Amino acid sequence: MKSTYVEERERGRPPARPQERLLTLIVPVYNEQHAIGPFLDAARAALAVLDARFDTEILFVNDGSRDGTEFVLRSYMQKDDRIRLINLSRNFGKEAALCAGMDHARGDAVIPVDVDLQDDVSIIPEMIEKWELGAQIVNAKRRDRSSDSWLKRVTARGFYRVFNALSDQPMPSDVGDFRLLDRQVVDIIRSLGEKVRLNKALFAWVGFDSDEVTYQRNCRRAGKTSMGYWKLWNMALDGIFASSTKPLRVWTYVGSALAFASFIYAAWIFLRTLVFGVDVPGYASTLVLILMFGGVQLFAIGILGEYVGRILTEVRERPLYIVRSSHPAEATRPAGARPHGI
Repeated sequence: MKSTYVEERERGRPPARPQERLLTLIVPVYNEQHAIGPFLDAARAALAVLDARFDTEILFVNDGSRDGTEFVLRSYMQKDDRIRLINLSRNFGKEAALCAGMDHARGDAVIPVDVDLQDDVSIIPEMIEKWELGAQIVNAKRRDRSSDSWLKRVTARGFYRVFNALSDQPMPSDVGDFRLLDRQVVDIIRSLGEKVRLNKALFAWVGFDSDEVTYQRNCRRAGKTSMGYWKLWNMALDGIFASSTKPLRVWTYVGSALAFASFIYAAWIFLRTLVFGVDVPGYASTLVLILMFGGVQLFAIGILGEYVGRILTEVRERPLYIVRSSHPAEATRPAGARPHGI
């Protein structure tokens, strides 16, 4: 049976929507004082074509910046009443900052976007068009990764392959946080209580009718990225271990296979000793087996430790983020789902 979304697309007419609609851009920032001005210029140009049909707000989440990011944002707020600012008490990381943005976003449609203009904000009207046709998630997919280094292209390709092989719900490759989310999707994401998370994996997990637009990812216009390879590695681990128990389950099969191989080897040693006697003491083979099995056991314990550490994070139930201040102060977050922070 066809979904309403597919039927409406085939008929060529959008489903009825409320007349007064609000679009929210969520922009996490950390030490990005030089990138804010160019981003706002590009965002205003992209949103200008939507002014007749949408109210817009640009929600910046200042993730504990140590430079003049807050000062720059508050100076722009005096000139543009569409800008809102949430200041976190320290740096909690991009995933937490994005959750803070979703908790405080008021829009009927919400678009997370990076401030460095690597995400092409000019495709936002195209994303809105897909949403008006009924898609509740509109993914922005890169055409290629030519703007990335060779190492990042290889590691990113490897991550998507490993994640999709292990996860019960595959994640679209070459799609980052830049996408449009319907209000219903945002409220569902907000209702999820987990603290260890990779948001783009959750965006894929919730389902709903989705569509995609493609764009050419640009080079960073200003500033320097804070997402080094170590942070990306930890995010990848969080995404894999939070989305699947297969890394644990596989050790049942590995252990069974090793136990079977050990039984066969022991039987062979026993029979050889009975037939040929003992020739040369097996120091080398014994040492190799001890080292091999010891390494396998330590690796398995390490996998178990990754899960136990994340269980500890969940059961402590600490907030995902802490808000230091919000501007304008009277801005309130929408009701309907529990927030992830305080």
